[in-house]
Amino acid sequence: MELTMAKIHSWERAAIGASLGILTALSWAYMAMPMTMAASSGLSFLGLGTVMWMVMMAAMMLPGAAPMIMTYIRVHQRRRQLEKAAVPTWLFMAGYLAVWAAFGAVAAVAQWALHANTLMTSAMGHLEPLLGGCLLVVAGAFQFSSLKQACLSRCQSPITFLMAEWRDGAIGAFTMGARHGAFCTGCCWALMLLMFVGGVMNLAWMAVLALYFLAEKLVPWPQTFSRITGAVLMVGGLLVGTLY
Repeated sequence: MELTMAKIHSWERAAIGASLGILTALSWAYMAMPMTMAASSGLSFLGLGTVMWMVMMAAMMLPGAAPMIMTYIRVHQRRRQLEKAAVPTWLFMAGYLAVWAAFGAVAAVAQWALHANTLMTSAMGHLEPLLGGCLLVVAGAFQFSSLKQACLSRCQSPITFLMAEWRDGAIGAFTMGARHGAFCTGCCWALMLLMFVGGVMNLAWMAVLALYFLAEKLVPWPQTFSRITGAVLMVGGLLVGTLY
């Protein structure tokens, strides 16, 4: 019986892991599709923009969220074995999606405002150089902030987070997902906005940022790594602002 349950749990984890991989691939495929929003009305622009930014968040951050989601599954399975209340993983993941949707809405409003005031080369392009340089400096400075370091520390160890933040029930699962999603977004929001610098639909720039988000959680010296990145961004921002 134990062997059978172990196999079922293993298959369940494999299925959810594969689903995360498929969702990530579909998100990247969506972002690779040609898009134009320049002719859209205000509400249409904001609606399409929110969806686009939400999918972009999923494409870039699902790989980094996967260890937490897989750890939650293991805890969920263990609680079922002990006949304790357990909640489906999709409710935990829904918490992430809610946070990403909220960030997407804010980013879409920012994109609409920047485009409406001709501060971007196009609706799906990048910021004018001087403003782009300022954003690089802001993103770099944020890497040194206590908020950045606090959020980063909460994103690194899935089991530590679950032990400290565990909540029972459906609302508890959603809340845990939302809180972890908020910490991860709080850690990366300034860097995400650098899509306005590299180009909103620049897949190569997306890939660079996605790899950085993953590396920042995995390196053994995350604070030093983030501060080095911050220094590089600030110098780059000053150079862009000065030269252009």
